[in-house]
Amino acid sequence: MARRTVVASKRLNLKLADAYRMLDNLEKFTCLKRDIAEINIDPLQRGGILTPAAREALIEWGDGYSVCDFCNGAIDQIKNPPIEEFVHEALPEFLGIDEVRVTHGAREGKYAAMHALCEKGDWVVMDGNAHYTTILAAERAGLNIEFVPSSGEPGYAISAEGYSDAIMRAYERKGNVSMAVLTYPDGSYGNLTDAKAVAEACHDNGIPLLLNGAYAVGRMPVNARDIGADIIVGSGHKSMAACGPVGLLGATEELARSIFRLSSTKKNKEVELLGCTVRGAPLLTMMASFPTVVERVKHWPEEVEKARLFSKRMEAMGIEQQGDKPHNHDLMFFKAENLYEISKTAKKGRFFLYRDLKERGICGIKPGLTRQFKLSTYQLPQEDLDKVIKAFEEIIESYKRPAKV
Repeated sequence: MARRTVVASKRLNLKLADAYRMLDNLEKFTCLKRDIAEINIDPLQRGGILTPAAREALIEWGDGYSVCDFCNGAIDQIKNPPIEEFVHEALPEFLGIDEVRVTHGAREGKYAAMHALCEKGDWVVMDGNAHYTTILAAERAGLNIEFVPSSGEPGYAISAEGYSDAIMRAYERKGNVSMAVLTYPDGSYGNLTDAKAVAEACHDNGIPLLLNGAYAVGRMPVNARDIGADIIVGSGHKSMAACGPVGLLGATEELARSIFRLSSTKKNKEVELLGCTVRGAPLLTMMASFPTVVERVKHWPEEVEKARLFSKRMEAMGIEQQGDKPHNHDLMFFKAENLYEISKTAKKGRFFLYRDLKERGICGIKPGLTRQFKLSTYQLPQEDLDKVIKAFEEIIESYKRPAKV
């Protein structure tokens, strides 16, 4: 027994020694360069690229909980910087909803709403294209999930009728359906379902609708009141030119009373938000970018037109766009059997596309993806989109085998 204790002690000392040696060599944590190219087509980042004003705010407010010096206990009531005006006046008007709070991201907003409005064991209905975080939020809240299936390849469409059917299926299982969620657009195919029709289907069955607008709010016009959505979430780092993590949660006056209820002991703290949420640079960068965001959503038709033209040119190369056609969003999903065939013989195999695009100043498609991938054209000038198309054309042409004699 004593010998085993000595051996264990020696092993522990060795591990501690290794740890302390690592602490003497920490340069790897100080040189944090991004592997990024001139043209970035990543859907996760296109709508989150900081404005010049946001970059200034990032430096000014980047030190820890930088706004807490001005807080009287409720971050959404800070007057300087003008957080109170932003949260309680500007954002509700922008989203078309009664009450708004800033969250750490769309996923936190979804969970807060589910936890506040649903009982454990209830059912939540969501589209089959839902983001994984919607599923995790429901699981964390102890809810059962009924999916609205999509139409499958190549359109992956979601219908209002599908919501009515899914609600009925859940009721037939003798469950209480307490919420429905629509991903608008979905993060895989960029499909924009008829949200107003879905809201009507949900309301006909007495179910509130949560609209997940992570790829919509800040890119395109979205008005929850016009759609009929009872709850809306957005993502600042995906679509509102803010550094992350930061998001939005909005609700009608009736539901806001539950979602934003105050603690019985900490009188000015909202329970579902654990008091305060974003306390520094992400919030201030979102505020700094907000005037630009409000202006850019007015030009959404131009972004849709660019995406449709880009899709048409990609398909001319044999790279097929999946999802809605004609497409109505900048996020697009492509299937490329020709690129997959190239990957079978190319140097570095399926990583060739990432490498060859990077050599041409383009990034945003994940390393290793060739058969299918997502990209975004949002806020890219036509000159850059032409360069992307030309890069794909050159890559495909460069791997063509010479004809056999």
